[in-house]
Amino acid sequence: MSKSYDAIVIGGGHNGLINAAYLARAGKKVLVLERRHLVGGAAVTEEIFPGFKFSEFSYVVSLLRPEIIRELELPKHGLEILPLPSTFTPLENGDYIAFWDDHEETRKEIYRHSPRDADAYDEYGRLMYHIAKAVRPILSMIPGDPTSLSPRDLKSLLQLGRHMQNLGEERFYDLYKLMTSSSADYLDEWFETDGLKGTKAASGIIGTFLGPRSPGTAYVLLHHYMGEIDGAFRAWGFAKGGTGGISEALANAARAQGAEIRCNAPVAHILVKNGRAVGVALDNGDELYANTIVSSLDPKRTFLKLIAEQELPSDFVHDIRRYKTRGSSGKVNLALDGLPKFTAMADAVRMSALRGAISISPSVEHLERAYDDAKYGNFSRRPYMDMIIPSLIDPGMAPPGKHVASIFVQYAPYTLNGGWNPSTSSGQASPREAFGDAVINTLAEFAPNIKDIILYRQVLTPWDVEQITGLTEGNIFAGELALHQLFFLRPSPQWANYRTPVKNLYQCGSGTHPGGGIMGAGGRLAAMEILKHGAG
Repeated sequence: MSKSYDAIVIGGGHNGLINAAYLARAGKKVLVLERRHLVGGAAVTEEIFPGFKFSEFSYVVSLLRPEIIRELELPKHGLEILPLPSTFTPLENGDYIAFWDDHEETRKEIYRHSPRDADAYDEYGRLMYHIAKAVRPILSMIPGDPTSLSPRDLKSLLQLGRHMQNLGEERFYDLYKLMTSSSADYLDEWFETDGLKGTKAASGIIGTFLGPRSPGTAYVLLHHYMGEIDGAFRAWGFAKGGTGGISEALANAARAQGAEIRCNAPVAHILVKNGRAVGVALDNGDELYANTIVSSLDPKRTFLKLIAEQELPSDFVHDIRRYKTRGSSGKVNLALDGLPKFTAMADAVRMSALRGAISISPSVEHLERAYDDAKYGNFSRRPYMDMIIPSLIDPGMAPPGKHVASIFVQYAPYTLNGGWNPSTSSGQASPREAFGDAVINTLAEFAPNIKDIILYRQVLTPWDVEQITGLTEGNIFAGELALHQLFFLRPSPQWANYRTPVKNLYQCGSGTHPGGGIMGAGGRLAAMEILKHGAG
């Protein structure tokens, strides 16, 4: 069986769907192939337990580029983002610190802990705002190769050079310092309150195999600072219906432009003839042909699993093998019979705070000790957690009177000592369940009733994420956001412009510039490159 298209997109994650929507909008005949029974990749909503719906992997949204929402008219196709009004961090001394969507309330809260920090927080916020605004245009640039003399690369580098020149001397120094610092060191220069520094530093370790004192984590902090919702900078929200609601809106937008989406259609390999990608072969033996093939899968899965090694330059293969995809994050999803009661939280603020994010990051030391466990091949015994209760924001996520909790967890190393699925003697808890117990036990230190209200729990390790979504080593960013894996180095020097050594084959996933999160820039920019330069 064979059929021809203008473009075939491998993988129905958010970047693949965005890429397909833009190509179809330009009049191309596009097919999206997704191996699972639903689209979304790691941005899916599933009813894991009867009546309880979960954003199974990713869970919040902020980084989705505003131009994508606008150009694809995503609200018309069902996208609705509900704001998260706060971040609440219980502290080990029985107190708490909270950050609200009301600036004055946040300032008063910080002042309660440190008048000095309250003043510094305003200045810090202004600087981060300006740095993020300065970096944000780079998210829409196609990286050029600084070693190339081609007009295309020279134009890209000239654009970057002009942008950096326009930053001005002071902003350039600020950006350089932030790019090379650890989040802990950077925050130590601003603040003295442990809970404030711990909560902010947590944004610098999400999805990385680094601790808050590791150089480069300040950039990851900035990466998470660049989101916005409805023009509100640094705002985070929850998509109605879970992150699967984002993927469904993207799929609806792609279909409205004429794209075909096929689920339960795993790709076995990419067909290459005379150095050109000409189609794909499915697991069932079907062969489908197209002028352009686009992979939204991570670089390792694309180039080490779907293409014969002899079709690629040896130096490129070595680069991809060295590309770091160390999974470090787990997820625990809970079906609850009630709401957790945090001992640090007074009744007057309980419901407001529970509608936002709950961060188990009482200090930088807490985060660093959690990382210490992972450095030596173990999961964190007292992990960092970012928890939300979606059913308080979107009641349709759980039956009446019940709730769901979504808990993102660090650290859970993919290469766990002994493995995540060893053969164990009878009566021993599996590593997965022991990891789940560590999460619940740590949460119970701050919300003692949590064990009494759990109806069901789902524990996902990086190994599980890899098996279900296909992300290599379960890395949620399809490759670490390390300095040596950014811009023209992501995923490999000379091939950061969404092209590949195989002609007519493009990449558009989170393993490309500008990186991970539900951002979509890779999908959009790859489509722009394809439409501008065409196949070949």
